[in-house]
Amino acid sequence: CVFLRMSVERSSSRVGRFPSVTLGFENETEKENENPTENNAQKENACSRWWRKVCPCCCPKRNDNNTTDTMITGIGDLDKDDGINENKPVDGNSELDGTVTDILDTSPSCYLPQKMNTKHLLKVKSIDLLKSKSGENRTEHHTNLYQSDDLIIRRGQSFQMWITLSRPFNPSTDKLHLELKTGPLPSVSKETHVLIPLVEELEDNRWEAAVVTNKDKKLKLSVNSPPTAVIGRYQLTVETSCANGPATSKHDPANDIYMLFNPWCEDDVVFMDSEDERKEYILNDVGRIYYGTQDQIGVRTWNYGQFDNGILAACLFILEKSGTPPSGWGEPVNVVRIISAMINSPDDHGVLEGNWSGDYSNGTSPTAWSSSVQILKEYYENKGTPVKYGQCWVFAGIFTTVLRCLGIPSRTVTNFNSVHDTDVSLTVDVYLDENLESIDNLNTDSVWNFHVWNDCWMARPDLPPGNGGWQAVDATPQETSQGTYCCGPASLAAVRNGQVYLKHDCPFVFAEVNSDKIYWQRNVNGTFSQIHSEKKIVGHCISTKAVGSDERSDITNLYKYPEGTEEERIAVETACHYGSKSYAYSPPTAEDVSIEVTVDGEGPKMGEDGKLTITLRNSSSQQRTVDLHSQTTVMYYTGVCKATIKTDSADVTVPPNAVEVLEWSLEYKDYKDQLVDHAALMLTLLGRVKETQQVLAKQFSFRLRTPDLIIKPIGKAVVGEKMAVEISFTNPLPQVLKAVIFHVEGLGLVAARKINYGDIGSCASVSLTEHFAPTLPGPRKLLASLECKQLTNVHGVTNITVEENSNANKFNLRCIF
Repeated sequence: CVFLRMSVERSSSRVGRFPSVTLGFENETEKENENPTENNAQKENACSRWWRKVCPCCCPKRNDNNTTDTMITGIGDLDKDDGINENKPVDGNSELDGTVTDILDTSPSCYLPQKMNTKHLLKVKSIDLLKSKSGENRTEHHTNLYQSDDLIIRRGQSFQMWITLSRPFNPSTDKLHLELKTGPLPSVSKETHVLIPLVEELEDNRWEAAVVTNKDKKLKLSVNSPPTAVIGRYQLTVETSCANGPATSKHDPANDIYMLFNPWCEDDVVFMDSEDERKEYILNDVGRIYYGTQDQIGVRTWNYGQFDNGILAACLFILEKSGTPPSGWGEPVNVVRIISAMINSPDDHGVLEGNWSGDYSNGTSPTAWSSSVQILKEYYENKGTPVKYGQCWVFAGIFTTVLRCLGIPSRTVTNFNSVHDTDVSLTVDVYLDENLESIDNLNTDSVWNFHVWNDCWMARPDLPPGNGGWQAVDATPQETSQGTYCCGPASLAAVRNGQVYLKHDCPFVFAEVNSDKIYWQRNVNGTFSQIHSEKKIVGHCISTKAVGSDERSDITNLYKYPEGTEEERIAVETACHYGSKSYAYSPPTAEDVSIEVTVDGEGPKMGEDGKLTITLRNSSSQQRTVDLHSQTTVMYYTGVCKATIKTDSADVTVPPNAVEVLEWSLEYKDYKDQLVDHAALMLTLLGRVKETQQVLAKQFSFRLRTPDLIIKPIGKAVVGEKMAVEISFTNPLPQVLKAVIFHVEGLGLVAARKINYGDIGSCASVSLTEHFAPTLPGPRKLLASLECKQLTNVHGVTNITVEENSNANKFNLRCIF
């Protein structure tokens, strides 16, 4: 037997190939094979016969038909027929069938590694992960809101599970450990193949399991994970070992474990210590997104739907489709950069295709979306085909959904007068010719009326202390970052202090919220001279939804110091020192004439004439004469000009220490055929003071307000019972709206629904009634939007409180008793 053991070990390169061990019995074996017993119903296995001839004392002739269904580890595939036996034993990686003889029963001391007594192995019969949404695991991990029957847990926190074994577990002789694998190439060194040992007592910050209950054949384990664990979907198996050998449970996809980031764990870098903020930035599945201009802030409700059935699978699919190794998915900085790149489509076929052209005939208009759910599900179901179409607030809404779904606190943020800096100058550069006319081919920088991005919360151990907390990230494909269309995470603390040399993409974010606008005039020799600069024109009313309410929260102070303060000017000069036009900052000159534009009330309405007020103020003791030129253009909300619809000029005299007020007006006929999404316009004022040659420059963005959809619930809202809502709308335009489509949806109320209404007459009022049966109780929001070519950005929302169905509860009680 010792000699046999040595022979088998020397032939380890052919694991499980019994014929490779030879002791001179080949001829007898072949002779026996040539004369098989014809009437033997169950032909004796050739391997057994061979071993019986080698060691007859240890291997008596088989006299029973014992079988087992145990999975045995460490046994390789047996050879195909080598001329000895036609009935080859089965693959050692699957269950052994009845051809395996329990040859060790009579002599346990005989060392036979290729065959073992499967009859007495410690086997796993079943695994219960306690994954009920109302159970201990899901509620303690704050994952009970996910509409999924899987075990969804958060890292850095223990969870419970039951294992049923083939016999009682003996801690003194039996061994057991868990294995978790994630990604296409699991690796222990990269922490994507995790071995979880059984220990006496759990310790924090490591993978471990401890027995909580040992009762009969059942074990209850408490399993701990480190706060740095890789997130994603893990495959679970259990390996046992006893005196008779090891065995491994089969992988069952129903027992896969979904691991998320954990804002409730103090050692996780995404930890957030305020429970109210965790409820808002992780658990709230409905939010508010702001748009318009700083003087006319509009708001729309957005369904994030991060707990909706299938959304978690879609989010993990996005990570997988990125092609990045899962070993990096434990670091939130990596994860948010991956997601930032994958939500837009230009370089990696990401979730959403951007479109700012105004032609959305091949997809859905960006203003028609009210939810991330439909977009993410469509992308997942179509196996990674980009959804059409989106603009910044849609990219940001999806980004919030994915981040909250994966456990990273996040919010949607809107910046008004947001700069798109194209040359890393950290300034907005406006180039004019000798006659103060715009040089369009040089004016690549733009100021968007508003731009929507995201903040996410995390510590930043990769940056100097003090730069953790809120980080700006952006999925709208504006400029590339390290060769990919993504942006962030940029520390808000670094942006506020002008520390643009810190990663990631701080210069771009700084320019968006705090750059100066510099006007350059072309000289006769072709060079440019700085003739004017404007401060305080960008980064206004930076807005997000307030914690715990639907109010707007102004967070401008997190991005920049108050305008005009010494701290703010130092931050600007610090940042621009690292820009491409640091020479633009020369000592300021005295200026005694200023210009200001204001809008009356809430501003002009769609379909009506518009009015603005221009104020010229002379702070000197002498009269000033201003040669003033005005230009009105229709704008995309991104700051790109579509068409000029009105120009004017005038000489204005301003007395000493006085104010001159001018009224600017725009008629409906001037803009009715030119408007694009958001009905945005810009008034540009350029002037020169004749006495001092001082240059005045001002650009003022505004929008024409559109009406809201009025949504009125009809009847009582009860789970499972049909109710109705009435949606009303009045066309503000003196023209027919063609091919109007209404979109309706609400989490727990009704799935996304499209209603092809048809035409709506000039200045006509219409209403329609929709019926549905709520599916979830509690406070809910019903969203509606209108889509047509002539009028955009029309939407509405109403609150509906859904009651439990008492009849259903009575029926369930009757069934129980």
